[in-house]
Amino acid sequence: MISSFLSRSHSVPLDNDASSRLLPWLIALMVFLASLAMVVAFSMTKLADRWDSSLSRGLTIQVPSGSTEAERNFTREQMDKLAQRLEGIEGVSAVAILGDAELERMLAPWLGTEILIQDLPIPFLISVELDSLEGRLVDEIRKAVSAIIPSAAIDDHQRWMRSLLNLAETIKLVAFLTVFLVTGAAVVMVVLVTRMSLAIHFKLVELFHQMGAYDSFIALRFQRHALRLSLLGGLMGLFLTGVTVAVMSYFMGQANTALLPQLTLTSWEWAVLALFPISAGLIAMITARATVLRSLEEMP
Repeated sequence: MISSFLSRSHSVPLDNDASSRLLPWLIALMVFLASLAMVVAFSMTKLADRWDSSLSRGLTIQVPSGSTEAERNFTREQMDKLAQRLEGIEGVSAVAILGDAELERMLAPWLGTEILIQDLPIPFLISVELDSLEGRLVDEIRKAVSAIIPSAAIDDHQRWMRSLLNLAETIKLVAFLTVFLVTGAAVVMVVLVTRMSLAIHFKLVELFHQMGAYDSFIALRFQRHALRLSLLGGLMGLFLTGVTVAVMSYFMGQANTALLPQLTLTSWEWAVLALFPISAGLIAMITARATVLRSLEEMP
């Protein structure tokens, strides 16, 4: 009899209290923050892989350009000799001398398009692509450079590459920590909202409890209520994440630089994000059930 009475849709009118209006928006905010943190983690992983693949097998040779036109012309001749020498080394896949036009294009975002390379103390650059960054190969390249252009400097990108990769790993760690903290905050939030709902309907819940209704049966109404509202809020949060990612991806695409991460997500990454509303609903349901059962145990 009690079960039949309690199972009616309005036995505990949870849809009419403040928790019904508060919980979906709070869950939406939690899912939105957690999803954005995961998007950052995905993006930093891709950016680190791109940095690693593009720079781990390359060298940059910096050659002082000289202060006069005669010195610059002589340096160019020496660079041509060095390029020919490097192309003959086994393990070197490509050698490219960056001209003034390429250097101007590289510096345009910082110095503008009206710059004159000849008026600036900017070194000439030689890009060398390797089959592998072996110590023997690098040593052979250093010997060739020292023999032809002793004043040139070799940058194998490893020092600042490690710094960039460490930065990417740190950002990923912070992103995962954010997801963990948001999950903890969601649990606390559901506990507070459930206790608020219990306080609002205390007299009715106490009456059912004294009439002999099972605690698990009373908790069922609250956990279903929390599950439904949390799934609704989670879907709203996921929708806001999609809109945010689309807007940020558009503006980052306009920047057109390899230094910024790409926000284009794969299908499996979207599948991971789709788990957040489901996880939020399950966490809310379990938390609400545990909170109600604990409160009912304290009743006489």
